[in-house]
Amino acid sequence: MNAPPVVLASASAGRAAILTNAGVAFTVDATHVDEDAVKQAMRGDGASAADVAQALAELKAVRKSLQHPGALVIGADQMLDCDGEWFDKPAGASSARTQLEALSGRTHTLHSAVCVAREGAMIWHYRDRADLTMRVLSEDFLSRYFAEDEAALTGSVGGYRLEGKGAQLFNEIRGDYFSILGLPLLPLLAFLREHGVLVA
Repeated sequence: MNAPPVVLASASAGRAAILTNAGVAFTVDATHVDEDAVKQAMRGDGASAADVAQALAELKAVRKSLQHPGALVIGADQMLDCDGEWFDKPAGASSARTQLEALSGRTHTLHSAVCVAREGAMIWHYRDRADLTMRVLSEDFLSRYFAEDEAALTGSVGGYRLEGKGAQLFNEIRGDYFSILGLPLLPLLAFLREHGVLVA
C-alpha cells in the first residue's frame, strides 16, 4: 500500500526546512488566509492565543486539503503572547526593534499548533507552548544584532531566530526546541509513522 502524499500548507521556509531535515517527503502549497481578521474576530470572542494558533493551523490545512484529494495536508501557526499582548511578525526593521525593546527583560510565551487535514476535515492536531525569558537588551547589543542578523527580524513572530544569533537574546527557555521554531515536530513525526508516511 502506497503512503499518502504529504503537503505543507505553509510558505514558511523554516517549517519546510524542519520537515526536510527530518527526512519527510512533501510538497509545498501555501494557503492564503486573512490572519489578521481571524485574530481580531477570535480575540473579540475572548479566545486565547493558543486557541487562535490552532484555529489558524486548522483553517490552512482544511482549506488546502480540498485541493489535494487523498493527501495529508499539514497546517501550522504560532502566536506570541506577552502578558496578554499579542505580537505579530514585525513589518520592518523599525517595528522589529520596537518589539524587541518591548520584550526585553520579560518572559513571553510562544503557542505553536500543527494540524493535519484530509479531504476537507481535520484528522489530527497538536499544540504546544514554550516560555522564553529575554534578558535586558542594551542599545549597543540591539544595534549590532540588527546590523548582523537583519533577515531574522521579519521572518518570525518574535523578531528572532533561535537557531541563529537570536539565541543571544535569552536568559532562560522552557519548552520544545522545534515548537519554538514553529512546528511541534516529534508528535507530527509520530502521526506520520502511524499513517505509513514514515517507516515505524
